[in-house]
Amino acid sequence: MSEADDSHYLDAGWFRGEDGMLTRYAARVLLMDSGGRTLLVRGHDGDEPTRSWWFTVGGGIDPGETPREAAVREVREETGIVLSPQDLEGPVLTRSAIFDFAREHCLQHEEFFVARVSPSGELTRDGWTDLEVSFVDEMAWLTPQQLRSASLEVFPRTLPDLLEELADGWDGVVRVIGVEHD
Repeated sequence: MSEADDSHYLDAGWFRGEDGMLTRYAARVLLMDSGGRTLLVRGHDGDEPTRSWWFTVGGGIDPGETPREAAVREVREETGIVLSPQDLEGPVLTRSAIFDFAREHCLQHEEFFVARVSPSGELTRDGWTDLEVSFVDEMAWLTPQQLRSASLEVFPRTLPDLLEELADGWDGVVRVIGVEHD
């Protein structure tokens, strides 16, 4: 792969920012059940297989999509759970995450939404990309307490607190983390 087209190693949604960093816009979803659990994903970087972390369902916003449309699509692709944009609360949080992944320094601007769901049936991986198959290890329904006691990193770092704040409903306030280095 040449230097000119290496920005597509992750997927077509990434672009080189003015600073040379791979950048994209993403929608993420906190899928919360009535038992105080949230569906999270555990992944790893192929270049650092011993480093593993928990993160939320979601991904890049495709051209022409709104963040809500992207959030609904990502949930369906990554879990098989079908939602409509009206099922989402928020955005409840925004952040810009700087992280290293796939030998790249990346910047991802994220909007987080909440969807209240009743887990039923098996989660599917039918919509996963080859890249997701390569770095996603598992999905699990976890409580804030389980996240706090986990030996793995959690992103965003304030996720357990945010989940507790949102457990009984969203107060209409968009929380802003700003730039977080993962």
